[in-house]
Amino acid sequence: MRSHARKQRKSVATAALVLMLLLSACGGQQASSGSTTAAGTLAAQGVTAQGGELSFALATSPDTLDPHRSGLAVSVRVIRTIHDSLVVQLPDHTIKPWLATEWEISEDGLSYTFKLREDVKFHDGTPFNAEAVKYNFDRILDPATKASNAAALLQPYRSSEVLDEYTVKLNLATPSRAFLGNLSQALLGIVSPAAAQKYGDQLGQHPVGTGPFKFVKWEENAGIQVERNPDYKWAPELVTNQGAPYLDGIDFRIVPEEATRIGSVQSKQVLAAETVPPQHILTLEKDPNFQLLQTNTVGLPYTLFFNKDREPWNELKARQAVQLAVDVDTIVKTLYLGTYERAWSPLTPGTFGYDASLEQSIKPDIPKANQLLDELGWVRGEDGIRTKDGKKLTLRYVDGTPNREKRNDIAVMIQQQLKQIGIAVEVEITKDIRTVVYTNGDYDLYGNSQVNSDPNALYSFYHSYDPKGQASLSRLNDPDVDQWLEQGRVEKDDSKRAELYKQVQHYIIDHAIILPIYVFPYTVAASNSVQGVLFDSLGYPLFNDVSLQK
Repeated sequence: MRSHARKQRKSVATAALVLMLLLSACGGQQASSGSTTAAGTLAAQGVTAQGGELSFALATSPDTLDPHRSGLAVSVRVIRTIHDSLVVQLPDHTIKPWLATEWEISEDGLSYTFKLREDVKFHDGTPFNAEAVKYNFDRILDPATKASNAAALLQPYRSSEVLDEYTVKLNLATPSRAFLGNLSQALLGIVSPAAAQKYGDQLGQHPVGTGPFKFVKWEENAGIQVERNPDYKWAPELVTNQGAPYLDGIDFRIVPEEATRIGSVQSKQVLAAETVPPQHILTLEKDPNFQLLQTNTVGLPYTLFFNKDREPWNELKARQAVQLAVDVDTIVKTLYLGTYERAWSPLTPGTFGYDASLEQSIKPDIPKANQLLDELGWVRGEDGIRTKDGKKLTLRYVDGTPNREKRNDIAVMIQQQLKQIGIAVEVEITKDIRTVVYTNGDYDLYGNSQVNSDPNALYSFYHSYDPKGQASLSRLNDPDVDQWLEQGRVEKDDSKRAELYKQVQHYIIDHAIILPIYVFPYTVAASNSVQGVLFDSLGYPLFNDVSLQK
């Protein structure tokens, strides 16, 4: 199986751009309408402005700019400007060249041999080659790196062999259909081996990659600056500008407070800001001075997971009662004012294998929910809360702080809705999710989401777990689901693979393992002078084509 880099590169890149724009529009991308601006006139004439600095407000601070150690989506916004990947995934799920020009997959699926570009250098001047690729992936495996999400994405990688200066062979422990797509993700971006050895644990404060922008500085809780890489000429097909960026640089400013962040765009203190709150989306849509760019992320939607290890949520009827009593439509419409889509499945639309037949499959049914709890022997007390064997029917709902995407408000609404059927919801908002949820498992309901390019992401959430290892959030343990997930990892026939994941999705909803809540739309508010912002297949912004029109 081969893929080649230079076949009709220009035409394919143009087609990819058109496809990206169409998909962004389908996902709700909107630009303000109104009188023709100078920016619009220049764009119509095909003139691209050179230079200038884009100020871009981030909603939170990155944890690190070391892609192998980061665990936050906000970090990827910056990491992607600095680091490239071996391959790129297009919106139609196809994999195309990037730092690798072509590759072969062995018949048994256990090895991937990559031919690499020979004209690439890291920002520190050291060459990109096969040794650098081997160093990166071995570094992720090294426990001393303390790799976060990158280690999970790299599975089931085992080792690398340098065949020559620009040919590297990656060996896997087991076949994986997700592996190639995972290599496209920013958290498996390639770092400079020389910089990693020089800075050690501090590489995240001094990142060095091969990307279109070079790191300049990071002022803690204030901002991060990157500057144009003048030598860049190896962009992927997701963008049309294959060379150095048009911008001189990007000033990422960290502005957690929602009103301040969006207000800074409206007052022109910054040119663009991410994660626009719903109420501001409605305002900006009507303002001809600004544009609103939006795309839905793919992977796992924001999902509330039952802990099946805890009673009574280990019983199907108890979980189904909650499923029937929680009015997700009302929650999403009330909190997000029609700007977020409701989720129906463990996967988001746009993810390979998504089963649209699950949409509209669950409707609130309070009488049925009450009936199920009655059948389990839970009897209402004088205070309206059900009891059984002297114990009150209590659901422990854990969420984190700060109130990201109004998730704490979801907890409050569910608390009110479940009171109708006699369930007392105890809400704990904590800063220490790692200890409460992942170490102690002290929750009945907990919400999480994951941006991912492949349905194999379901594996770590729903496959039976090793009692000696990290438990999954759902604690699901079912041999049929295990078989489907295991087969989905290796199935070569896409239609059969999609069917396997549809079976997984149906089982999870039919057995009320989760409550899917919303699909997160990544939104950017920008001045009309900002042209050329695109999103990659996961919903992250790309700045290669961005220019500032006067």
